[in-house]
Amino acid sequence: MDIIFLLKAIIIAIVEGVTEFIPVSSTGHMILVGWAIGFEGEFAKMFEVVIQLGAIMAVVILYWKKIKESVIEFFKFIFTKGREGKTGFRFGINVIIASIPMGVAGVLLYHKIKSKFIPEAVIVGFIVGGVLLLIIEKIFRYKNNKVESIDSITFIQSFKIGLLQLLAMWPGMSRSASTIMGGWIAGLSTPIAAEFSFFLAIPAMIGATAKDLFEFDYSIMTLTLWIALIVGFMVAFIVSLIVIKKFIDYLKKKPMKVFAVYRIMAGVLLGVLVLTKVITLTT
Repeated sequence: MDIIFLLKAIIIAIVEGVTEFIPVSSTGHMILVGWAIGFEGEFAKMFEVVIQLGAIMAVVILYWKKIKESVIEFFKFIFTKGREGKTGFRFGINVIIASIPMGVAGVLLYHKIKSKFIPEAVIVGFIVGGVLLLIIEKIFRYKNNKVESIDSITFIQSFKIGLLQLLAMWPGMSRSASTIMGGWIAGLSTPIAAEFSFFLAIPAMIGATAKDLFEFDYSIMTLTLWIALIVGFMVAFIVSLIVIKKFIDYLKKKPMKVFAVYRIMAGVLLGVLVLTKVITLTT
């Protein structure tokens, strides 16, 4: 068993758990950290997808009550012809509406998008995403009459959030940042925008995971690789549980400027190092 390889896998899983739900781009960080520690190749790509599923399971556990009630009410609304379950049905439709733009784009452009998952693209995504986060937070976050309940989101607001989520297709932009910015523009309070982004992550990431896992060549798998998958999944799950709670508490009190500044500084630093050939990024 390759212990060093397992340690690298654990590092990537920690990176995923820490960055998946905060607006700094988990995919971007995994690409860059993977390059830095030599965790690359076909297995690494599949590993990143699997541990993202571990992070999503953290959302399912933390919001299980809301998910379960919404699913029950969704079908109750259908079977009772609208007499019961209106709240859960509305919530379900909102998630579906917000997921449509990403779903359509994913089906049409999936392989082209995956080919752009390179370190140089991440650097651009870090900087542009950070600048957008600063601008959109300043303009939209502190407007009055914000939606303060996830069940009060309208269908139009959901669609607006879904359109902004398309920004996440560029590596380094961050799905979390894109959906939260969409929430601000649509008129949601920051905690509600963040929570809605968690729910949107479930269909988006399960869909991407299913496609990648179906296409993966399992003939290369060894005992070490299977253990790395299992451990990575568990680590990403546990770290995500902790981070989600802390992130929501943070958003209730403080702005997201710190994340934007971090993104810009990290992108600029990496860009300078690449341009001066101090480091050479390869796919």
